[in-house]
Amino acid sequence: MRTRSKRRRVRGFTSLAFLCLCASALVLRAQQAAVTIKVNVISSPVGKKAGADSSSVVVWLTPLKPGADPGAPAQPTRSAPQVAQINKNFEPHLLVIQTGAAVEFPNRDPFLHNVFSLFDGKRFDLGFYEAGSSKNVHFDRPGVSFLFCNIHPEMSAAVVAVDTPYFGISDRSGRVTIAGVPDGHYQLNVWYERSLPDDLKKLSRTVSISEATRSVESVEIRENPNFTLEHKNKYGQDYTPAGNSTYGHP
Repeated sequence: MRTRSKRRRVRGFTSLAFLCLCASALVLRAQQAAVTIKVNVISSPVGKKAGADSSSVVVWLTPLKPGADPGAPAQPTRSAPQVAQINKNFEPHLLVIQTGAAVEFPNRDPFLHNVFSLFDGKRFDLGFYEAGSSKNVHFDRPGVSFLFCNIHPEMSAAVVAVDTPYFGISDRSGRVTIAGVPDGHYQLNVWYERSLPDDLKKLSRTVSISEATRSVESVEIRENPNFTLEHKNKYGQDYTPAGNSTYGHP
């Protein structure tokens, strides 16, 4: 009996050790699957200024193999992503999602708001809605949706919908980390609110990801010196009393 019990304990310890090794291997594999990219925002004609902010650059990798399964979303969430209206601002100012996701727009201010988008991505107008209420939008096509409020001209944001689960946003230092990228060939795409579309298109290129290559060559992005957040209302008219020029969106 003692021998049988001892054998069971040994088998139990062996199974536990095996599971721990498998878990460690999965964690290591997940860590190795992350791809890093460095972006540098050039904010002046002579080059990047010392201490310049290189945040809010969107980078995504689109698989080039025909019929390739994009896999599960790189950044899964338990609830729908949100762009909230708080203190006459959209928070966050920038949201990146995979095409097909729905985004909630809760009003957390004690007064009326409106959310509309009339540009390149999803075109919609949620009308006016009161404090404490929320509406949502299904982003069923890739593209950039610039968001505004028809009441408050100082409010603006962008939702970038991409047709791949492999995407990330740069931090202040310009570092982008994209999780769970399998080995393969990808089209690298870049978007930055303060750059011109033609300049951004030139940055697209093919990259190869493998176990030995998890870091992509750095990307330089030039800022449009004439960029402005000023815009018309949803009727194409000036806000009253603020707002007197069209929105110079990229």
